[in-house]
Amino acid sequence: MKKFFSYTMYIGLLAMALNLTSCQDEFEEINNGEEPQAIEANSSTADLIQRTSSNDGSSDNIVDGTSCFQIKFPYTVEVNGLTLTIESKDDLETIEEIFDSIDDDENILDIIFPITVTAGDFTEITVNGLQDLRELAAECKEGGEDDDIECIDFVYPMTLYTFNVNLEQTSTVQVESDRELRLFFKDLGSDSLVSFDFPITLKLYDDTTIEVANHRELASAIENAKDDCDEDDDDDYNDDDFNDDEFKETLVECVWFITEFKRDNMDQTPQFVNYILNFKEDGTVVTGFRGATTVQGTWSTAVGEDGAQLTMDFDASTDFNLEWNVYDMGDDKIKLYNGEGNRIVMKQFCAEDLPVITIDSIRETLRDCTWAIKRVKNNGEHVNRLLGSEFEFQANGVITLSNETTVSEGTWEITTNAQGRFVVAINMGQEGAVSFEWLLTDLKDRIIKFNVEETFYELVIVKSCEVDEEEEEDITYIKDVFSDTQWDIALFSENEDESTELYMNDTLYFNADGSLEVRNPNEVVLSTGRWFAYRNAFSGKLEMIISFVPGSNYLALANDYQIMEVTETRIELKHENEIEGYDHLVLERE
Repeated sequence: MKKFFSYTMYIGLLAMALNLTSCQDEFEEINNGEEPQAIEANSSTADLIQRTSSNDGSSDNIVDGTSCFQIKFPYTVEVNGLTLTIESKDDLETIEEIFDSIDDDENILDIIFPITVTAGDFTEITVNGLQDLRELAAECKEGGEDDDIECIDFVYPMTLYTFNVNLEQTSTVQVESDRELRLFFKDLGSDSLVSFDFPITLKLYDDTTIEVANHRELASAIENAKDDCDEDDDDDYNDDDFNDDEFKETLVECVWFITEFKRDNMDQTPQFVNYILNFKEDGTVVTGFRGATTVQGTWSTAVGEDGAQLTMDFDASTDFNLEWNVYDMGDDKIKLYNGEGNRIVMKQFCAEDLPVITIDSIRETLRDCTWAIKRVKNNGEHVNRLLGSEFEFQANGVITLSNETTVSEGTWEITTNAQGRFVVAINMGQEGAVSFEWLLTDLKDRIIKFNVEETFYELVIVKSCEVDEEEEEDITYIKDVFSDTQWDIALFSENEDESTELYMNDTLYFNADGSLEVRNPNEVVLSTGRWFAYRNAFSGKLEMIISFVPGSNYLALANDYQIMEVTETRIELKHENEIEGYDHLVLERE
């Protein structure tokens, strides 16, 4: 075992002391050809050590937007209406998953103050509000320009020795972490001398390790490694780092389907939903609607300081001809942008995940069960009176549309348009809100989307089987909670304008068969409707449709809600409005 302070070291220090001038700044000269036996607490090597052991605040940029500080666990945030307790870095990944689940990226995160933040030198600061946090963040240098060094780390434990200016040993300290090492240097006086018990080990950003035998090698190792990796310290938490080869491999791996498209500030999603981009290894890319005529172009990638970039060039499909920057990549999804007015979101599907879509397969899917209406839009206006109404696609081209009080009958037929895309033509007689040639834009096992090409007409239907052997456990749980139970309306707000008092004397009765009643305190039935819980296959979220018969005084409560929370005694539902705010319904029972 090494002695903490040898006689030889003492002689070396004594010799150096004889050469010291009154200016202690000259004590360390890293490049003078001599190996210093100790370093000053304010020397350049000590500065490198402190920067390497600084607290890295970039891991929670998704919350605080700054790399200079890290919020101390635990703390509470509200993410898109969900309340989360953040207890570890794993919980930060949950926030990103919630953000990524919404393709329009209009995400809202609120920090519940007060919080405690830890600075680079591990000083803890109490922050009482958003303005205080913004003032702290304004003092930071972002974009990788902050002082901390993240590409190399110390391997602990380590032993250090201190000496005073008279070359007298003052202490032996063992440190177990960056925090202990940084605080150790923070407590030293500017005239203190310090040395390590060499050799010590450092770990590089690629998980390889190196061993250094003296201060010169230590300083050299840190200097050589400090700029060798991307510290990802900018405010954009979601600018995932890319390797060009990995990026190209991801693109060519499988077919990509457009799920959102915006060009020159114009939302063209209805025209491009289910449009494919098939990137080939030879630099060509095929695009068009699956199963219909396709066109060919070229593609290339580049990865630089601004992240990954994808360039596409088509002669016949010029909407894609831009240098697209990659905003996010992961979970089989890529988000591209160019300025504020151009955006593509595309989802990857491999051959084994792609259903074989034919007229016969669509017909079989539609006839398999009844289908509840999740959304109907005519010329941009929601037709809420049809929410929850159920289609039954019958043989011989007969279709019915039913709710609690009426059943309408019409015809249906599956065809293709000039581009080879599938169209479901519905003619429901007097019910004009659904009588269109609906273009099939997206089909999953339990949810189907239609629109009328180049218009603001939309139809979304959800599978609603009386007996569903494939039903998920959480859906079964929700149905059990609501089976033959009564609930009070604890909160209702429309576009965030609360109107709970209008429903204070009303009780909602949820029946196991999916029917719904509104009763007053005298048990008089005021209105009837339907309820239906399901998982949205596109967003992965649990949702609930609540509907009422046409003409009901309770149509304001009708909506396709996202289920935010459900327990035996409380359920919280929200619906994000397309213009502003959201509708909020909370039901409670004893």
